Amino acid sequence: MKAERLNFKRMKDHFLEIVQIDSLSMKEREVALFLQKELEALGATVEFDTAGEQVGGEIGNLIARIKGSEAKRPPLLLSAHMDTVVPGEGIRPICEGDIIRSDGTTILGGDDKSGISIIMEVLRSLKEQKAAHGDLEIVFTICEEFGLVGAKHLDMSQLNAKFGLVLDCDHAEFLFTKAPASDRMEFTVHGLEAHAGVCPEEGISAIQIAAEAISRMKLGRIDEETTANIGIIQGGAAVNIVPKTVFVRGESRSHNKDKLETQTQHMRTCFQEAAQKYSIELKGKRRTGRIEEKVWRDYNLFNLPQDSLIVQTVLKAAQTCGYQVQTNATGGGCDANILNEKGITVPNLGTGMHQIHTVNEWLNFKEMSQSAEVVHEVVKQFGL
Repeated sequence: MKAERLNFKRMKDHFLEIVQIDSLSMKEREVALFLQKELEALGATVEFDTAGEQVGGEIGNLIARIKGSEAKRPPLLLSAHMDTVVPGEGIRPICEGDIIRSDGTTILGGDDKSGISIIMEVLRSLKEQKAAHGDLEIVFTICEEFGLVGAKHLDMSQLNAKFGLVLDCDHAEFLFTKAPASDRMEFTVHGLEAHAGVCPEEGISAIQIAAEAISRMKLGRIDEETTANIGIIQGGAAVNIVPKTVFVRGESRSHNKDKLETQTQHMRTCFQEAAQKYSIELKGKRRTGRIEEKVWRDYNLFNLPQDSLIVQTVLKAAQTCGYQVQTNATGGGCDANILNEKGITVPNLGTGMHQIHTVNEWLNFKEMSQSAEVVHEVVKQFGL
């Protein structure tokens, strides 16, 4: 049996409006205040935590509460993030039937404003239909694209929900119940500067050390559970100077903790061994390349059991709506990693966004509408 239909035109209009509000990471204030007004008009209480102050952003995470009509039901969290990646200023969406694209000069912002618009439409429809549900807690985070830092600084004392749903992934037919852990790495490669034309033998090239290290690394798809990437290289001063310093940033991810530790150690070892290969004798003193490193766990993995209350509620809600939704694993991280780590059981439902983080980003509005119906039904069924 199909769930009561939502106002899809209103949802599309809302999405088209908010993607045109610039909200790069750390600069979410305008869209946050826009959403605050909308939520308060629906009867929600809204406040912002101090995450913005802690990370140097314009505003904190938005936390809203809507009182349910059935107090015996457990509270439910709905979450999406407000920030977008670059180039994300001056977005001009183009509608081609059910496909919404950017104009090719910017991203679209479906990541994650499609999730926000779904939540807002579900809340409006629940109120209009006077649908029975438990208490709802809404969290729109900042700085997700900067390493989930908004969620990391979320004031958990303001939340009561033990279960929730994040809307921040691609295909609407997937409920992501597994996501990897990730290590971040920053390497500073120290060489020795010298004039490249007059006395190159008196220098140690930091670029050469970095190239040696990276060329020896296993990168990309390591196995079915593990990936690794070097994403940023910065260094050098001029073409006629043997480069003294190079900065390299990378990551490793895995659904398996032991494999993650092995891959991270492999990347560290490649740098250390490469540095030791390059040395010179200068004024009676042996000079060798050197590595400074910073390695930290960016977020932990989550792996939700199939019989989890929220997982089963989503699957049953999808069936009620006439859709097939399957549990799946993703290779990406999102706020769900942090929320699960902080004690709220949260899978991630796709919203129809595609080719995200590129100027070719597009949104399948049929998929977005499907997700909205499922979320609407989840809220009505949760805790029964």
